[in-house]
Amino acid sequence: MIALFASSVLFAQTKTGIVELLYFKADLACCKARACNALEAEIKGVIEKNYPGKEVVFRQVKLSDQTNKPLVDKYNAHSQSVILVYKNKKKVRYLDISDLVQTYNVNKDLPAFENQLSAKIELVKKSK
Repeated sequence: MIALFASSVLFAQTKTGIVELLYFKADLACCKARACNALEAEIKGVIEKNYPGKEVVFRQVKLSDQTNKPLVDKYNAHSQSVILVYKNKKKVRYLDISDLVQTYNVNKDLPAFENQLSAKIELVKKSK
């Protein structure tokens, strides 16, 4: 029941018609943390650049924070899991785009990543 409540609290905060990009983050050793922080900053920058009207919101979710456990469990998240969540009037939909982010992390093709991310955002908004 607590998990259901905590999960619904997150979605209650999300306005209808807004896409949230959830970036799950672990507490990592220094060198891994720098790489993780850099990737997070790049993704957040893409969202802020391409969606300045706040129709897409970046949200960091710390894996170690016990209040986030329902989300971690729901999405089976681990470090650098990235989930798009969209709430319309009737239901909440989500799409795991971790593979897209990992591909970008390897090839660093920012224009391709921006195009693919935009396509995924539109897909989650239109899925039924």
